[in-house]
Amino acid sequence: MTKKSARGSGFLPSGADFLAVRAFASTVFELPSPSSICGPGLLHARIPAREDLREAASSLRASDLNRGSSLPFSLHQGDALAVLSGLPDDCVDSVITDPPYNSGGRTAKERTTRSAKQKYTSADAKNDLADFTGENMDQRSYAFWLTQIMTEAHRLTKTGGAALLFTDWRQLPTTTDAIQAAGWLWRGVLAWHKPQARPQKGRFTQNCEFVVWASKGPIDGSRNPVYLPGMYSASQPSGSNRQHITQKPVEVMRELVKICPPKGTVLDFCAGSGSTGVAALLEGRDFIGVEKTEHYAAIAADRLTETIRQTLSQDDMVLAA
Repeated sequence: MTKKSARGSGFLPSGADFLAVRAFASTVFELPSPSSICGPGLLHARIPAREDLREAASSLRASDLNRGSSLPFSLHQGDALAVLSGLPDDCVDSVITDPPYNSGGRTAKERTTRSAKQKYTSADAKNDLADFTGENMDQRSYAFWLTQIMTEAHRLTKTGGAALLFTDWRQLPTTTDAIQAAGWLWRGVLAWHKPQARPQKGRFTQNCEFVVWASKGPIDGSRNPVYLPGMYSASQPSGSNRQHITQKPVEVMRELVKICPPKGTVLDFCAGSGSTGVAALLEGRDFIGVEKTEHYAAIAADRLTETIRQTLSQDDMVLAA
């Protein structure tokens, strides 16, 4: 091992380089980006439940880390469109993301004056969850933004790869328009059923959100011969397990990432607290995440490194000279 000075804040430096991380137990290694992850770069990982290992990380370097089925991830804090535009063609197998819905306002005033936190958390919420931006576009602007970013995601995805976008009933038509305008083949709509949704007197309960799914060209079923359901039922994380305003349950995400071939790479450009990445790692996929909000990027980094720590054992790792 050779010494190297610390870079950036210790876990999410800015800039055009895309960063790769693998962390194990109480030791943090600074690693070359594996070929399955886009672009060069190094990242000092932050391991949860430790006082502060960033200085230790700066003094360690591994020339390589080999494992039969490695579970690498990369995470970038910044604007998604800016980050994606700097990545090479055909570097991911699937895009699975939960963009801001920009929904729920009955009037223009409600849409433009209420934050995401005001929209999606109740006044008696037990957790003080951080807010996030990007929730105040009108429908036309949302369609334009989503078309732009899904066009970049289309370029990054290998032929036959899938895209999955969460949305609600209000933005469902706009989302299907945008994904097709970006060049994808719209394949259908999945449902996420939320059993604990609040009943509404005299109305039907709003207990479903939706996942628009599409592919980049034809799908070769033999490449990933899975049979996946079209509806998933699970409640949103609550209590101390809820770390993001619009957090999705890992059990649902673990099923959705199976559309990505084993050992393939999943991209989430609205990573939030990292649930898609956690699910990808648990299911043997690699992960590329982008998150704009610094607070949530830090949470995602902790959750991803903790997932690596929990899923690997010392015997799994071979440190090459």
